Amino acid sequence: MLDIQKIRADFPILTQKVNGKPLVYFDNGATTQKPQVVIDAIAKYYQEINANIHRGVHTLSQLATDAYEESRKKIQNHINAKFAHEVLFTSGTTHGINAVTNGFASILKPGDEILVSALEHHSNIVPWQMLCERTGAILRVIPMNTDGELIMAEYDKLLSDKTKVVTVNHISNALGTINPVKYMIDKAHEVGAAVLIDGAQAVPHLKPDVQELDCDFYVFSGHKLCGPTGTGILYGKEEWLNKLPPYQGGGEMIKEVSFEKTTYAELPHKFEAGTPNIAGGIALGTAVDYMNEVGFENIQQQEKELLEYGTQQLLTIEGLKIYGTAKEKTSVISFNIDGIHPYDIGTIIDKLGIAVRTGHHCAQPIMNFFEIPGTIRASFAFYNTKEEIDSLVAAVKRAQNMLA
Repeated sequence: MLDIQKIRADFPILTQKVNGKPLVYFDNGATTQKPQVVIDAIAKYYQEINANIHRGVHTLSQLATDAYEESRKKIQNHINAKFAHEVLFTSGTTHGINAVTNGFASILKPGDEILVSALEHHSNIVPWQMLCERTGAILRVIPMNTDGELIMAEYDKLLSDKTKVVTVNHISNALGTINPVKYMIDKAHEVGAAVLIDGAQAVPHLKPDVQELDCDFYVFSGHKLCGPTGTGILYGKEEWLNKLPPYQGGGEMIKEVSFEKTTYAELPHKFEAGTPNIAGGIALGTAVDYMNEVGFENIQQQEKELLEYGTQQLLTIEGLKIYGTAKEKTSVISFNIDGIHPYDIGTIIDKLGIAVRTGHHCAQPIMNFFEIPGTIRASFAFYNTKEEIDSLVAAVKRAQNMLA
C-alpha cells in the first residue's frame, strides 16, 4: 500500500491553490506532474555538468555523456529492450511515430496496407495518412464497439499479405481502454507485418516489456511518465532500425561526410541528429527510477481503486453518461451530462480549482463514432485521492445546477 500523503509531498505543484481553491489535478492523461527529484535533476545538469555530449574530450562533456547514456541504459532495462542502442531519444511520441513513418516511405509501395485502430490519437493517424499519400499505400481502420473496445474478429479479417504495418495504442487516451496488443502483434506477425505500439498513455500505468510483447516499435513521451516535456523514446528492434533510413540529417548522426557522399553512424546515433535535450534525457532516467521506486504494482492498485470509486460516485449524478466501458481499462473516466456542453462544465469546475480535460482529446474519430462534440475527461494518477474525487463530484453537481 502506498503512503499517498508521503507520495504527494514529492510533488511541489500539488500543494498550490488555483483560483483560491486547493488544486485537484485530474488532467494526467495530458501530462503528469513532476516529483522534486526530476526537477532537481534538470537543475543539477545545468548547474554542474552543462556541456554537449559525445563530442568533447573535456571533463564536463564526458560527465554529461556518461549521465545521458546511463539514462538510456535505465530505460533499456525499464522496457526490457535487448540492446541499449535500440532505445532512441526523441522529443516525444509524435516525433517517434514520424521517424518511423518517414522510414517506411522508402519501403511501402502502392496497394500496400496499413492498419490503424479506431481508438487512435491524431498523432497515430495523421503521420500514417501522410505516408499513404506519399507512397500510394492504403489506410485501413480496425473498428470499435460501443464499449470502446476494438473488435478483434474484424481485425483478423483485415489482416492479409497486403498488410505491411499495424499501428495501435496500448491504452486509449480518450477512453482508457487497454488494448489486447500482444494478441494483435502476434496476429500481425503471422502475415509478416511490422507493428508499432503507441505507449504514450500506457507508460504511466504499467511497465511495457518489449521483448515479451515482441513489438517492432514502441513509442512514448517522458512527460506522461512524471518526466520532462520535450522528451520521449522510440524503441525499435535492431533489424528494423538498421533497415530504415534516418529521419533527420545533421551532426552526430554521421560517420563520414564529403560533398560527394555521406555515410551514417551506427545505432543509436543514426537517428539522433543534432544536440539533444540533454537535461531532459537525464531527468527522464530519474523519472523512471522514481516510478520504479513507487512500484508499478502499487500504482496499478491505487489507480484501480480510484477508477472504481470515481466511476461509482460520478454515476450518482443524474444525466451523467460515461463513454468507454471496456472490460480492461485504466484510470480514465470520459463523461458527459445530458444537455450540457463539456466545455461549460470544465470552465466552471476550473474556478473551483479542479483541472480536467474537455473536448475531443485529439481523438475526433472516437467522438464522431459516439456522435458527440467531446467529453469531460478525468484522468487519475497514483498521487490522486478519493477525497479529490469527492471534490470533483461536488463541483460537477454544482456546475450542473448552474447550467440547468
